[in-house]
Amino acid sequence: MASFKPSIPVVNPMDGAKYHHRASGEVHVIIGPMFAGKTTALLRRIRSEGNNGRNVAMIKSSKDKRYAVDSVVTHDGIKFPCWALSDLTSFRQKLGDDAYEKLDVIGIDEAQFFEDLYDFCCNAADHDGKTIIVAGLDGDYLRRSFGSVLDVVPLADTVTKLTARCELCGKRAFFTFRKTMAKQTELIAGADVYMPVCRQHYVNGQLVIEAANASSVLECRKVQSESRLEVEAAVAI
Repeated sequence: MASFKPSIPVVNPMDGAKYHHRASGEVHVIIGPMFAGKTTALLRRIRSEGNNGRNVAMIKSSKDKRYAVDSVVTHDGIKFPCWALSDLTSFRQKLGDDAYEKLDVIGIDEAQFFEDLYDFCCNAADHDGKTIIVAGLDGDYLRRSFGSVLDVVPLADTVTKLTARCELCGKRAFFTFRKTMAKQTELIAGADVYMPVCRQHYVNGQLVIEAANASSVLECRKVQSESRLEVEAAVAI
């Protein structure tokens, strides 16, 4: 898929010179819990850059297939064509050197899934003069650092922390609560599995989950104990 090209071309007045100074790049980071509007903010910025005559491209993780394979899609259904990649290092090769050189702005959605995020942002902004806009989760459902998103903060020109609205009380939500007992860090899903919550309801919810887990363990041990007694009784007979 070719990158999105705005109707107004970008002309470098130094084209044709043997040597010229490459424009400085930038890194902007948008973080927050799920349902905070991170993708919406990213698309708004990308569209604005494109409308201002800059060449833009969007990248998302190929792991995210919730709404579309080749588009970044907000929870409200707003779409923008993108490159779905397993890593960022391959982007330049897939796009082609000429097309990459003409790019001004690169948006990266669901950035927490890219292990090479730091190196890509560093090279693209510091050496290639690109403006990189990163959107992703800063924490997982356990409120621990998720992927490499926070690693990029020291590189960033700006960092924007968005909040959602707590699904239980309506207060500002800073955290993502997982409503199931699944343990893996990467569990790509939507409102059926996750909800944004405030601090109080995150803590209360975790206590409920922990109590449910403890109850499940006790029930499992009870069943195992009863089964063992049945086996021992059968052997005795």
